[in-house]
Amino acid sequence: MTDIHIDISNKTYVTADSHQHTVISNLNLKLPSNEFVCLVGPSGCGKSTLLNIIAKLDTDYQGEILLGEHHFTPKIGYIFQNPRLLPWRTVRENIELALPPQQSTEVIDSLLQIMQLTDCQNTYPEHLSLGMSRRVAIIRAFAINPDILLMDEPFVSLDAPTARQVRNLLLSLWQQRPHTVLFVTHDLREAITLADRLIFLSAAPMTVVSEIEVTIPRKQRDDELIIEDFRQQLLTEYAEIKQLL
Repeated sequence: MTDIHIDISNKTYVTADSHQHTVISNLNLKLPSNEFVCLVGPSGCGKSTLLNIIAKLDTDYQGEILLGEHHFTPKIGYIFQNPRLLPWRTVRENIELALPPQQSTEVIDSLLQIMQLTDCQNTYPEHLSLGMSRRVAIIRAFAINPDILLMDEPFVSLDAPTARQVRNLLLSLWQQRPHTVLFVTHDLREAITLADRLIFLSAAPMTVVSEIEVTIPRKQRDDELIIEDFRQQLLTEYAEIKQLL
């Protein structure tokens, strides 16, 4: 059970021409355990930077990130825009790299079956479609049984049917193994389909504009008309979010 408390007062880059560029300013968020949260905001606003800070890949900022209890170090899974599979290793070998040597092979077998990749487990990445590669990246992140899963536009550039299939598989996995998810997307329909809560972020310096609960029952999220009706409702009731899409 892992809450995330985010309090970033300042995150600044020094540009190539020696100017300071503030990416995040006075950002405060609390993400309850096992909540699926989508971050929505304009390109370049700092969403990927925020994920890197939470993952401790970037420690050059002013503020504090609290992950769970102080005595507990959560396991973090991170799925990037690029699947980042090693080309000289098979699907199964790429997944095994994330696990300790003693890890049960039953975990991998189960995940491969759920993600419909059992027949491809001995295939090398060059022979996979982009959608299949993204499914491998999802398995690799889930295989460690993460307390927190960070996802940075993992379905970008997929065609609509493939993206829908992979989203459904992701939700199936998450519902079987609940944990806190922070998912970055530019696609409001995708965010509504996936999230318990939407967090809309401003252009840099990034801060929170709105937090909105998705009230559509999950069993109705396959209905595109219901998703679109909710999207139109948001755009009508929250005028401030239109400029963020």
